[in-house]
Amino acid sequence: MLTGRLCWVPLLLALGVGSGSGGGDSGRRRLLAAKVNKHKPWIETSYHGVITENNDTVILDPPLVALDKDAPVPFAGEICAFKIHGQELPFEAVVLNKTSGEGRLRAKSPIDCELQKEYTFIIQAYDCGTGPRETAWKKSHKAVVHIQVKDVNEFAPTFKEPAYKAIVTEGKIYDSILQVEAIDEDCSPQYSQICNYEIVTTDVPFAIDRNGNVRNTEKLSYDKQHQYEILVTAYDCGQKPAAQDTLVQVDVKPVCKPGWQDWTKRIEYQPGSGSVPLFPSIHLETCDGAVSSIQITTELQTNYIGKGCDRETYSEKSLQKLCGASSGIIDLLPSPSAATNWTIGLLVDSSEMIFKFDGRQGAKIPDGVVPKNLTDQFTITMWMKHGPSPGVRAEKETILCNSDKTEMNRHHYALYVHNCRLVFLLRKDFDQADTFRPAEFHWKLDQICDKEWHYYVINVEFPVVTLYMDGATYEPYLVTNDWPIHPSHIAMQLTVGACWQGGEVTKPRFAQFFHGSLASLTIRPGKMDSQKVISCLQACKEGLDINSLESLGQGIKYHFNPSQSVLVMEGDDIGNINRALQKVSYINSRQFPTAGVRRLKVSSKVQCFGEDVCISIPDIDAYVMVLQAVEPQITLHGTDRFWRPAAQFESARGVILFPDIKIVSTFTKAEAPSDLKTTAPKSAVLEEMLHNLDFCDILVLGGDLDPRQECLELNHSELHQRHLDATNSTAGYSIYGVGSMSRYEQVLRHIRYRNWRPAALESRHFRIKCSELNGRYTSNEFNLEVSVLHEVRVPDSEHVNHLIAQPPFLQSVHHPESQTSIQHSSVVPSIATVVIIISVCMLVFVVAMGVYRVRIAHQHFIQETEAAKEAEMDWDDSALTITVNPMEKHGAPGRGEEETEEEEEEEAEEDSSSSSESEGSEEEEEEGAGRGRHGQSGARQAQLEWDDSTLPY
Repeated sequence: MLTGRLCWVPLLLALGVGSGSGGGDSGRRRLLAAKVNKHKPWIETSYHGVITENNDTVILDPPLVALDKDAPVPFAGEICAFKIHGQELPFEAVVLNKTSGEGRLRAKSPIDCELQKEYTFIIQAYDCGTGPRETAWKKSHKAVVHIQVKDVNEFAPTFKEPAYKAIVTEGKIYDSILQVEAIDEDCSPQYSQICNYEIVTTDVPFAIDRNGNVRNTEKLSYDKQHQYEILVTAYDCGQKPAAQDTLVQVDVKPVCKPGWQDWTKRIEYQPGSGSVPLFPSIHLETCDGAVSSIQITTELQTNYIGKGCDRETYSEKSLQKLCGASSGIIDLLPSPSAATNWTIGLLVDSSEMIFKFDGRQGAKIPDGVVPKNLTDQFTITMWMKHGPSPGVRAEKETILCNSDKTEMNRHHYALYVHNCRLVFLLRKDFDQADTFRPAEFHWKLDQICDKEWHYYVINVEFPVVTLYMDGATYEPYLVTNDWPIHPSHIAMQLTVGACWQGGEVTKPRFAQFFHGSLASLTIRPGKMDSQKVISCLQACKEGLDINSLESLGQGIKYHFNPSQSVLVMEGDDIGNINRALQKVSYINSRQFPTAGVRRLKVSSKVQCFGEDVCISIPDIDAYVMVLQAVEPQITLHGTDRFWRPAAQFESARGVILFPDIKIVSTFTKAEAPSDLKTTAPKSAVLEEMLHNLDFCDILVLGGDLDPRQECLELNHSELHQRHLDATNSTAGYSIYGVGSMSRYEQVLRHIRYRNWRPAALESRHFRIKCSELNGRYTSNEFNLEVSVLHEVRVPDSEHVNHLIAQPPFLQSVHHPESQTSIQHSSVVPSIATVVIIISVCMLVFVVAMGVYRVRIAHQHFIQETEAAKEAEMDWDDSALTITVNPMEKHGAPGRGEEETEEEEEEEAEEDSSSSSESEGSEEEEEEGAGRGRHGQSGARQAQLEWDDSTLPY
């Protein structure tokens, strides 16, 4: 080739190509070039390329190479350019080697697959022509270039929706609850397609497939969980996860079940709230059932509270009086005390006065408590809770028994349980009529052994005996006759909880023990309770109630049981039934109810239109929580120490002990801070509470009263006017009965103490303590000290020293002996006269000094009295004794030491007044002294009163 190429030179020269002469030379060059660059470049007809996005290199198949047959002629056989035909193409072609014709296709700018996935364009190759100045270039044919952009996984999947929501019905398995969908902005199928979905939230009963379908793996329960929230993510085929998870919310819809809706299981009851609705928003869901009528039974279960429900816990005597029962009741199971000591050894629930008998205990009623021979009319009442008798062979279980104390074992009358039957035995004494008489009365009732509290009343109107249980009347199913008991002089023993076996045994003992609980066991000889009284005694203080009976509607029928613990309502309209049940309330009229749970049960019976199978309504099980009542703080206060002259103790009226006693009941109430921003604790404030008391005891301290010389007295009219009772003993005075605090105040202010031999008495101490609800709430112990002011009398010869010593509270004394001495001095010699005159002068001087000291002491006494009044201390100076100066002249003679009854009553009224009413100025005290009981002038009275506690001795 080289040789061949060189052979062209002489030829060219011969033709004059190399000549430099004129225009002939240029023509010759063109001719020569035409003859040298005879061929066009050659390239492939099509190319396929691949470029990765965000890269500039295109990989072509086949490679970009242009060939020219003119090679190796310079320029003509060389490739100078590749040109791309098309508008705004992001590619360019460059020549890598002109001689070999190699080229490269590259991107001018970043290629984004998401904008364009492939490109197609035309490319041509150009040789270098005849010289370096791009003259006479020849181009190849057009070749098609097809370039595909290779994707990069630069985008993460995203969900079409930020959250998905679906509602499912409980109890079903779904193939697909909902479908989630994610997309990817990458351009290639590998990176733009979602290959997998996954639930991120753990421990949920759901699964998801590759297409995004969410299903439940187990049956859902509305009662277990109302709503589920799960997070789901997605992966593209390059396993790139979603940038943000999506929330899938699945609501569980309950299967329509007939039943009551919108009620709460716990209902709180604040004491004193009155009537509180139990289900204010309740309504019945029938699931479109064709209901023709419905009957609702609401039951309040309180059999485990006290004696079957919340009842008053006052003493039985107080309850009998509140219910208007006749007087004369005898309580056989009273509260244990010194006076009623036969119940001390029994098991007792002190809060409710319930006595529990375990089959090993009995109580002997002392002689004289119950009359030996009951009349043909009497009443026995009791609360009893009893279950089936223990053991295979049931024995008699004695509640009350009156049997022979010794020698024999005859039962005169008894009340006992035998094989769940209540039996009353009454054996009449022998008289002229020797005939069979009714002796045993049997009642067979399921309630006797149901372990529930029931109220029993046995009314005896011989030969008729009637049983009232929970207010209902029951006649005996069996009456057995027996012979009368022959008369004997054997003493009888009345017992409770067992029967006394005094004969036929080596050692007298109890037998036929009772197993159960008793309360309020009483006998009323010669009287019978009315039905109204019986209903009052067994009435509950809590129960069901209906607010606004008028708004129930005419289509609602309702019925309460006697204790108002069961309410039955019936109607044919569901709307009226809903409104009726919404008005059912709980009420507790006790001011201090028993705190705790009261169970509620609502059952329903539905009738449908012409269908054999009707819908079933589940029962409602709820409860009322009675909160603890605020406990009152009962406080007694008044004058706790005073003095009285001995004459008042000896008088018929005696000394009023508590003239200004005050009973106040308070409770602590938390007060919220006024500033809501402050975090300071709530301050406690005291508020007064008005409620009743049931007894106040006045105890004598330092030894019992000696009935031969002292006693406590109270007019019975004071008690009867205020419907209270009292018992008096040497140990003190007990006032009992349900009454307001003001009633008890009025009675206590009339308690008097008398002592007709006070000469040896210095002081007496008393204590008051009051109670509410049979000792559930008690007051403070108020102590009182009463001191006796004794009269001091001295002989004439010691009178001067007596005035100097200033003994306390001397009585009025007249000394006629002074005048006798003066008359006798007229006949003595002159020396004696001088001595007498000197003595008289000294006496006058001493008397003047005494009067001066009296005035100073009186002023000091007035100051202390005013200070004591400011400290709310009542100092009673109405009974201070006045000592008269024997050297002064008297006007009209005084009335002596004795006081009239009218003046004493006025004094008692003054004593009973409050300290605020007795306050006054010094002038008022002097005026009162001028109108004193001794008939002396106001000035003289003011001069003659003093308080010995202020004088030095």
